[in-house]
Amino acid sequence: MGRFSFLLLPLLAAAAHASHLTVQSPRFSVLSSTGEQVRAEPLSLSRRPEKAVELGPSDTLKLTFTVAEKETDKGVQPHQTFLRFYDEATGEEGIQPVKISASGKAKFELNMARPPSSLPPSGEAPLKVSLLLGSFTYEPAKFDLFDLRVPESLPPPQHPDESTFHPLPEIQHTFRPEEKSPMMWISMTFLWIVLSPWLVLLFLWGQVSPSVPHLFSANTLPFTLSLILLELLIMWYWVELQLGDILLYGSGASVLAAITGKQALAAAAQRRIKGVSFQNTHQ
Repeated sequence: MGRFSFLLLPLLAAAAHASHLTVQSPRFSVLSSTGEQVRAEPLSLSRRPEKAVELGPSDTLKLTFTVAEKETDKGVQPHQTFLRFYDEATGEEGIQPVKISASGKAKFELNMARPPSSLPPSGEAPLKVSLLLGSFTYEPAKFDLFDLRVPESLPPPQHPDESTFHPLPEIQHTFRPEEKSPMMWISMTFLWIVLSPWLVLLFLWGQVSPSVPHLFSANTLPFTLSLILLELLIMWYWVELQLGDILLYGSGASVLAAITGKQALAAAAQRRIKGVSFQNTHQ
């Protein structure tokens, strides 16, 4: 680390004693579209001109100067030279490079008929024009030259899709009002209508006194329970279940009822065959 510090000391000392750059014979002129000179003045590096430089839509600004070493007045070609156009009102700025010859002489032209893309959008406020110089062997320098008034920029053309990037009106959703339960007497009326076939069936069964000795047998009881399960699922669907739920549960219960029903029918057939055989043997 000490060795590197030893090597950097001469560079730091050279930077501390670097020469300064200056600008000699700065001058601007404004030409009309016909080449007639509208205004021409030398520039001072200590203060800006009181009157801003104004350019029309077809005018041309010409700027000439020489970059020299301040101590020796020798022409110098900086590594970087820029003109900065700055709008204090909007904060917009543009940077335009300037070519400088080996002797330090520079010439810049700004034709408002074909303005460069680096020129910022202009408004009512003038643009502050500054000269920026950068070099590896000299201290960087900045010189305020003049205020520049140019024609106001036209608004940019509207993109066909620009409207899609703006907030749209809020979408107003219209929802169906919540369903209301019917009055109690209406619900009870339809409940009795649904239950009435069962009441009639129970009444008729009581009149005929049906004999079902095998209702609770091992082969018939599962089928009876599966039918009761289907009826309970239908009642549950009427009270709470959704259509998808009843289709899922009902399909399982139906398969169960089909299997147990087949077993019950097979058992009933066996009982009938045994009964017929018994009658034939005793005749």
